[in-house]
Amino acid sequence: MRSIKILLTGMLGLCLAFPAFSQAPNHSSFDRGSFISKGDTLPYRILFPKNFDPTKKYALILVLHGAGERGNDNEVQLKFGPKLFLKDSIRAKYPAIVVFPQCPANSYWSNVKIDGNSAGKLVFNFKQGGEPTAAMKSLLGLVSQLLDKPYMDKHRVYVGGSSMGGMGTFEILRRRPDLFAAAFAICGGDNTLNAKIYAKKVPLWIFHGAKDDTVPSDHSVIMAEAIRAAGGDPKFTLYPNDGHNSWDDAFAEPGLMPWLFSHRK
Repeated sequence: MRSIKILLTGMLGLCLAFPAFSQAPNHSSFDRGSFISKGDTLPYRILFPKNFDPTKKYALILVLHGAGERGNDNEVQLKFGPKLFLKDSIRAKYPAIVVFPQCPANSYWSNVKIDGNSAGKLVFNFKQGGEPTAAMKSLLGLVSQLLDKPYMDKHRVYVGGSSMGGMGTFEILRRRPDLFAAAFAICGGDNTLNAKIYAKKVPLWIFHGAKDDTVPSDHSVIMAEAIRAAGGDPKFTLYPNDGHNSWDDAFAEPGLMPWLFSHRK
């Protein structure tokens, strides 16, 4: 029998952690949890809405980090992104349960092979198919477990991420195009042949920095083109002066949260 277990320090459907929400916004507002399946562990941090009411329905937002934040400390994945979701104005207007999982150091969110070229640049080869990585398999299990909770609104499930997390965003859309109401991918990429799977099913906002010398912006450009060719209509923002840290501008976009919440499945 398959063994699946969630460990959570703090609140998951209980009111035990309400006092934390009265504190000043900081990373301690995110409770700690772990998803465990067949010996694989996926740590995550979870932010509940202020005045959480388990009798109500809330949107779920998954945020996938980049390669530099992999590990098992259940902390470093909060390096980029939490500031947006901790804003009082955002929490008041867009109440949601926000989850930041942490990819193990020896895995990736997506099926991508990364090599170097003679110029010392990274070369990304995205698979069209294949079995999910250990991290993606655990992530899919965590999502299913979370959506079993009665307070999760299955019509408002969103996902986004940056760099390796942007790649993971495309990957999870390929695997569950039926689930997500909208998604955003920052400096990511995918195999263009996968676009037809989610192009018409999931609204996407793609971001990239034109001066990105880690993950070239061409990866986002060709994905936007492939999604359009497959019948989708993605938003695409290319920041002309940004390098790889285009997530700073993307998470600061005033229209990101209104755009996400304008979509339901």
